Amino acid sequence: MWELFVRKTRLIIEDETLRSRVLFVLGALIVFRLLAAIPIPGIDAAALSTYLANNQFLGLLNIFSGGGFSTLSIMMIGVSPYITASIIMQLMTVLSPKLKTLYQEEGDAGRQRFMQYSRYLTVPLALIQGFGFLILLQQNGIVPQLGFFHLLTNVFVIAAGAMLIMWIGELITEYGVGNGVSLIIFAGIVAGIPSSLAQFAFAFDVAQLPAYIGFAAAAIVITAGVVFITEAERPIPVTYARRVRGMKVLGGVSTYLPLRVNQSGVMPIIFALSILLFPQMVASFLAQSSIPLVASVASAVASGLSNNWVYGALYFVLVFVFTYFYTAITFEPSQIAKNLQKNGAFVPGVRPGGTTSEYLGNIITRITLVGALFLGILAILPIILQGLTGITALTIGGTALLIVVSVVLDVVKKIDAQTSIREY
Repeated sequence: MWELFVRKTRLIIEDETLRSRVLFVLGALIVFRLLAAIPIPGIDAAALSTYLANNQFLGLLNIFSGGGFSTLSIMMIGVSPYITASIIMQLMTVLSPKLKTLYQEEGDAGRQRFMQYSRYLTVPLALIQGFGFLILLQQNGIVPQLGFFHLLTNVFVIAAGAMLIMWIGELITEYGVGNGVSLIIFAGIVAGIPSSLAQFAFAFDVAQLPAYIGFAAAAIVITAGVVFITEAERPIPVTYARRVRGMKVLGGVSTYLPLRVNQSGVMPIIFALSILLFPQMVASFLAQSSIPLVASVASAVASGLSNNWVYGALYFVLVFVFTYFYTAITFEPSQIAKNLQKNGAFVPGVRPGGTTSEYLGNIITRITLVGALFLGILAILPIILQGLTGITALTIGGTALLIVVSVVLDVVKKIDAQTSIREY
């Protein structure tokens, strides 16, 4: 294992293209972290710390902003508008056949146009979220009351920060290694580890030692489970028909089609958290309304969502649904069956064409059930631990652990693929 690591590291250092990609990712993340440290003016740091400690969904938003919300930096809403725009656009593929054709059948050019539409949608969403959060923070005394001009200026600065971080993420995806948005979230989580360890050291309570040990054991089990499910796959045997061309005999070989148990990776977690943020933000905002009925309804919604068991149930359902949804978008059985038939390949015992498509669809539905249940249980397991131990940091920590492990696995696999190509 150590020899393999040393060999891959040497290949990264010696290969100019791969080395440039890795260095580009590191440089982009450093720029992002520097920008995330620039705060908007007039912040009450003590009020902000107290407010974040008592507000779970803003703690989750802090994950999406890469730690920018904890300092109310110009990156305070992070990639949340971009993720929300991506979710809306992918939901629209179900409702609009033209968008579905654009995304799935028109190749790279179609996907580029599809992503351009997502960028356009990100702009109004960033403006709305920036305005909503500033008003919410003003109502709680964290940001001073701003005049119209200053409020408008801050909204545009926050929206510009969201567009800038989206651009940095896409540059990482194009010129670096791995998914840029996931790496930005990963960088924000990792950047908060030193301060979390320092707080843990100062707040260490010997009476909570069994809970700490239990959480450490759960973290190890979760990490091992994520690795196992991410790497697990169902091999589908595929045989290529033997063809004679001139004096050459082509085909006649057998291989397999790997179907992953978790085709969607960490995206269901990110999608679910993004969706959960929206109603909580709106409810918290409307709870300060001067209209009694609106304020009471919003307070009831906010109170219901603040209940760990209600929140956990919604979290589980959203992760489960988004696992199937994202798999349905990224894995098209009919297209795979068509490609197999064009290349003279078939699944032994299954007729080519529609029958193969139905066969693959049934298999992916069954194995995705395992992946969806696993991700859903892992998502709410920290909430269960929080209810048993009373340690409020476990909810956010569990979500962060899921994202970190999945992103690290994805980056390692892509680097390994690049080094393997150059090695052979």
